[in-house]
Amino acid sequence: MRDNSKRIKPNLTDDASSVIVTKSQQQDINQNIFNFATPTDFVKLPSGGKYYDPSHPLHNVDTVEIRYMTAKDEDILTSKALIKQGIVIDRLIESVVLDKRIKAADLLSGDKNALLVGARTTGFGPEYKTNITCPSCGTVNKYSFDLSDINFKPEPDYEDLEVEPTEEGTFIFKLPRTGVNVEVKLLTGNDEYQLIQTMERREKKGLPISVTTTQLMSIIVSVNGVTNRQQISEFISNMPSYDSRHLREVYAKLVPNIDMVQEFQCEKCGAEKEVDIPITVDFFWTG
Repeated sequence: MRDNSKRIKPNLTDDASSVIVTKSQQQDINQNIFNFATPTDFVKLPSGGKYYDPSHPLHNVDTVEIRYMTAKDEDILTSKALIKQGIVIDRLIESVVLDKRIKAADLLSGDKNALLVGARTTGFGPEYKTNITCPSCGTVNKYSFDLSDINFKPEPDYEDLEVEPTEEGTFIFKLPRTGVNVEVKLLTGNDEYQLIQTMERREKKGLPISVTTTQLMSIIVSVNGVTNRQQISEFISNMPSYDSRHLREVYAKLVPNIDMVQEFQCEKCGAEKEVDIPITVDFFWTG
C-alpha cells in the first residue's frame, strides 16, 4: 500500500489568510496575464520606400514595425496547406507586420527578405545554425551565422551604371551590343511567385524550363519604348547573350536587398571563404 504520508505537501502557515487569494486579486492576476503586450521591433527596408507607387502604404517609408513571433506564428510555419500553396512565408510576414495594409505579395523582394530575417530573429534569436558545404573540400559543416550582422547591399551608382531612374520606379539603360534602351522594373513577391508558377506549368507540360528568358520577361517593361509583350518576347528570344548577361548584371546591382554574405571557415580544411547564408528548413528552427 502506498504511504501517502511521504508525499510532498505544501508548507502551510498557521495564518490561513496569508495563502488566501481574494476574488478581486484573482481578477487582477488574470487581467495582467491576458493584457500581456507582445514586444515589437522596427525593421529597416533596403528600398527605403523609394520604389513604391504613391498609393502604396510603404511609399517613402524606410522602416516597418513588426511584433515578435508567437506560438501562433509557429503554427503558420507548420501548416501543410500553406506550405503546399507556397504562401507560408507570405502569411508569416503578414501576421507579424503591424500595418495590415501591407501585403507580402506587394513587397519588393529585398524588403520581403529583410522582414523575413527580422521575424526569424525575434522568434529564435540572431544565431542561425545550419549545414553548409565547404566550397574547397566538400565537407558538410554545422555552421553558425549571425543574423544581427546582416547589412544592406551598397546603393547603386546610377551614373557609373549609366542607368536612368524614372518617376515610375523603373530604370532605363542601353544594351551594349544591340544599342537598344531597355526599361526594367523591380520584382515584387507576387512577380516572383508568378515567375515560379510559370516555370512549374512548363515543367508539368513537359516543356523546357527557360529560366533566363522567363526571368527577363518578368523584369523588362519596355524595349525602345515598345511595351507590347509579344514584341518584347521576340526581342528577348533573339537578344545576344552579351546583352542578356549585361542586363542581368546591371539589374542585380539595382535591386535593393540585404547582403546575405558572411565569412565561413571549414572545420576540416580550415579554408576561409565568403558564402551566401543558405535559407534552409533550419531557418525557422533552433538547434
